[in-house]
Amino acid sequence: MIDTLPASRTRQPGKGTLRALDAANFFLADVRDGLGPYLAIYLLTTLHWDAQSIGIAMSVMGIATVAAQTPAGALVDRTRYKRLFSVVASLLIASAALLTISFPVYGVIIGGQVAMGVAAAWFTPAVAAITLGIVGPKALDGRVGRNETFNHAGNVFAALLAGLIGYYVSSAGIFVLLSVMSLISSFSIWQIQEKDIDHELARGCPDESGDNDADDKPSSWRAVFGNRSVLFFALACVLFHFANAAMLPLLGQRLAQGIDAGTSSAYMSACIIVAQVVMIPVSHWAGKLAPSGRKRLLLIAFAVLPIRGLLYTLTNEPTLLVAIQVLDGVGAGIFGVLSILVVSDLTRGSGLFNTTQGAIATAVGLGASLSNAFAGSILQRSNYNTAFLVLAGIAVAAVAVLWFFVPETVDKRA
Repeated sequence: MIDTLPASRTRQPGKGTLRALDAANFFLADVRDGLGPYLAIYLLTTLHWDAQSIGIAMSVMGIATVAAQTPAGALVDRTRYKRLFSVVASLLIASAALLTISFPVYGVIIGGQVAMGVAAAWFTPAVAAITLGIVGPKALDGRVGRNETFNHAGNVFAALLAGLIGYYVSSAGIFVLLSVMSLISSFSIWQIQEKDIDHELARGCPDESGDNDADDKPSSWRAVFGNRSVLFFALACVLFHFANAAMLPLLGQRLAQGIDAGTSSAYMSACIIVAQVVMIPVSHWAGKLAPSGRKRLLLIAFAVLPIRGLLYTLTNEPTLLVAIQVLDGVGAGIFGVLSILVVSDLTRGSGLFNTTQGAIATAVGLGASLSNAFAGSILQRSNYNTAFLVLAGIAVAAVAVLWFFVPETVDKRA
């Protein structure tokens, strides 16, 4: 780890700020991920795009996020206007969603995905930074677990509404839902009290109450990115997301074959709901167990992914395919909590928590965005089972990198 610090004081933010942070995580759940697999269903069943074109459209948001992620993380480290930028990003996503259904032509859809990708790049480092600035590093484990619990509960809520809207109204109504949640999330973020955010703690700088040397200063980015553990953790994350990102959109397209758009949206909502319901207790559990060790929990998250990919090839029964999403809930629930904590461990005292988060997210986003195009290309030339098996093989490589090259990062002295 970089400049591991002694334990710091526990901050005591106002109850209103903590409630607003809960609400922001709940309503941002649907916002920061954009349209996700619902876009694939909309393009397939309403606009009748082919598999490769859908893969490209699904990749555009990820590519835009890749381009914006590192600058976004660096900006989060430097700005004191985290709330304002978060509101702007939410409103940008709302506008892009409405434009997509108002003018459903290729250029507008691709442009909307670019706008969503740029905005989405802001949320992961910003929410983590605001959280760290509010509660401090000592309480971060439990608070990140709580953030993710509310985030997954928000995803369940959004998926239920999306399924009902897609089935009883139209798939285009899901885009309106995203816009409404963007507006509500903006209000929630603004309710967080600025006075409760310590912007130095938010970037991973030492707590003033700690007994560190007076001349401690933020590290150069070279000290972070020259760290072997950071680099191998980033590689493991890239492989994990390259294998994971395309699985749900592929499953959605497979379930959509031969049925109408409303039923397709309902199936997709069922897939999301099953996974998100599992993520709620898993995230809470991961936050509770994280202080005793990060790596063993991450290995569980990584190991379920190749199993999930393999199971998708063993049945065509929609009910069973939806049930397999339980594994997605286990893996994503753990990863969402532990990935933030590992980066916090590896950058503590460097002042580059969010810059490092952004850089790793750039690498992860590259893997995720290429995953959709890669899987779409395989599907165009082969079949769903081949695509799932190839992705499962990449997931095995991710497990190997994590097992052999990423150390335990928790500092048990803290």
